[in-house]
Amino acid sequence: MSALTRRCAALGVAALSLVAIRGRAQQVRDPENTLFLDLKDGRVVIELRPDLAPNHVARIKELARAGFYNGIVFHRVIEGFMAQSGDPTGRGTGGSGRRLKAEFSREAFVRGTLGMARTADPDSADSQFFIMYQPAPHLNGQYTVWGRVIAGMQFVDQIARGEPPRQPDRIVRLRVAADVKE
Repeated sequence: MSALTRRCAALGVAALSLVAIRGRAQQVRDPENTLFLDLKDGRVVIELRPDLAPNHVARIKELARAGFYNGIVFHRVIEGFMAQSGDPTGRGTGGSGRRLKAEFSREAFVRGTLGMARTADPDSADSQFFIMYQPAPHLNGQYTVWGRVIAGMQFVDQIARGEPPRQPDRIVRLRVAADVKE
């Protein structure tokens, strides 16, 4: 823990961590609840929402810390809708092997929202997730929201489209900000 963090904690003030994103500093309020999604074109910063989906957030962080997502393709990317990843087989049929109970909320699916993919069974989410390009009200209350993009959405916009894309883009690396020393 840095001296600044200790002093802020003693004063009851939340410390802000600074991280470098493409040569400029980005403030991160809670590094333990922030993800860095590195794509070929740049870094996407994701604010986790444990207030909405504590079990999903815990599992995503566990998988990120294990390196599970590194190198996985975006296997389903629909223009004007969303980009989906998180399947180690790259076909949209795989996962990490642990199903999660749904944590639906009233949080709206808007541009930059991250949600968990699932089958028709509401309690079938595993490791696959999607990032919204546009609002999708028909998903509200039907899928678990676990985060939102707070920086770098322009890099999500550059992910190759298709179901599957001809040459799919990959997650270079997904890490919890608290674990990153840059």
